[in-house]
Amino acid sequence: MSSILEKIAVLDFGSQYSQLIARRIRECSVFSKILPYNISLEDLRAENPSGIILSGGPASVYNPKAPKCDPGILSLGVPVLGICYGEQLIIQMLGGKVAGCEAREYGKAELDLKENDVLFEGFGDKSQVWMSHGDKVKELPSGFRAIAVTGSTEYAAIVNSSMKIYGIQFHPEVVHTPRGKFIIENFCRKICGCSGNWTMRSFIDASVEEVRKQVGDKSVILGLSGGVDSSVAAALLHKAIGEQLTCIFVNNGLLRKGEAERVQELFGRNFNIKLKYVDATDRFMKSLENVEDPEKKRKAIGYEFIEVFDEAASEIKDAAFLAQGTTYPDVIESVPIDGNPSAMIKSHHNVGGLPEKMNLKLVEPLAKLFKDEVREVGRCLGLPDEIILRQPFPGPGLGVRIIGKVTMEAVKVLQEADSIVVDEMKKAGLYYKTWQTFAVFLPLKTVGVMGDERTYENVIALRAVDSMDGMTADWVKLPYELMGTISNRIINEVRGINRVVYDLTSKPPGTIEWE
Repeated sequence: MSSILEKIAVLDFGSQYSQLIARRIRECSVFSKILPYNISLEDLRAENPSGIILSGGPASVYNPKAPKCDPGILSLGVPVLGICYGEQLIIQMLGGKVAGCEAREYGKAELDLKENDVLFEGFGDKSQVWMSHGDKVKELPSGFRAIAVTGSTEYAAIVNSSMKIYGIQFHPEVVHTPRGKFIIENFCRKICGCSGNWTMRSFIDASVEEVRKQVGDKSVILGLSGGVDSSVAAALLHKAIGEQLTCIFVNNGLLRKGEAERVQELFGRNFNIKLKYVDATDRFMKSLENVEDPEKKRKAIGYEFIEVFDEAASEIKDAAFLAQGTTYPDVIESVPIDGNPSAMIKSHHNVGGLPEKMNLKLVEPLAKLFKDEVREVGRCLGLPDEIILRQPFPGPGLGVRIIGKVTMEAVKVLQEADSIVVDEMKKAGLYYKTWQTFAVFLPLKTVGVMGDERTYENVIALRAVDSMDGMTADWVKLPYELMGTISNRIINEVRGINRVVYDLTSKPPGTIEWE
């Protein structure tokens, strides 16, 4: 990666697609950064973007309370592309007119090009696009012209060639605009002049230099969970600073079957990373005695983890930095942006949460990356697919997959059942094709018959969902034969279970985890 990182700034006006716009830009090997719509001109100039994209948004530009950016952005001398609300805002700021329209466009539309323009190279004279707007441009400012139309929108794409300002009424970032990638790439590469120097291998090289510069000769500790983010962060940091890194792996007794052994084998032996293993099973189980409420369980597990981690970290001499596997979506969702209209902001376990008394500076080598980029970095660093492609696992572990009280007996039963689920999903070639597949232990007993004898034992629920980001999810229609195999194996091989049921609930109204 060159010393100057080419960048496209995405100003977020509350669009549900802002992260998707940023992802599409990166697919063109160009770095993208999402910024609040009300960023100051001085701060935006300091970002030194090669181009700026104004996102869509739910507001109407003529509403007095609608989010507005500094009009000076259009005079910075860098190309600007407005998408949907972004196009309408450009029009309004430069003296054009925007108003509500009778024939609103939601869904598919056919775009007709009126003239050839570099923005649409490879797009085709006619192509499907995805519309989502109730307002439309009524009058263009001076210097603009229409270059594409739809049946209901005469200004579906506009341009001011001398200012290099573009506007499009549709969404090129969604899959429903099949050729939208041409528009994003043409804007980034041909209009903004980006060479495409954003790759995961170049990211690794740059990150190694940045970490070495930040850390110097000091020691770094990392809480290793065995999940994708912390594992990739550990491998990247080890490449950068070697023996200066110590990973702390806390076994809370609520891990998958064989997880503690797998993590120690991979990182302690294969990668030769300094690994401090703490088996705190008894402490965690004691903290969960007679705790049934899901939120109280999460808090008890979280509090105990902090205490155990703090004690382990205090034994590492000269530790000056705490490393975390924070990713870019974590950062976006966790930073409260004043006035940002987006409703997608939330707190995240990686952003804060460890005791302030540790007085350690943060190292977050993955904070610029989306999840799929993190996986690619892992591949480049030699991590196995078992780590890179593994499904999300809740921070509290199996504690929130055991409904009600958590006992050691229930943990062992669930570990065995869950292991069978994962094994059969992998055999069927479906494990890496679903977002999450797991077992849930229900504290219900039902009557059954096994070996001509009456049984009265517990129930396991199977849960399989597909999702893009975990915010929404659909239940997966697993093959009946596969569900039958999983059910038979669990009932035959796991003592204490005589019934298996399947969860057919999507999110919403349900959540992915049961607790």
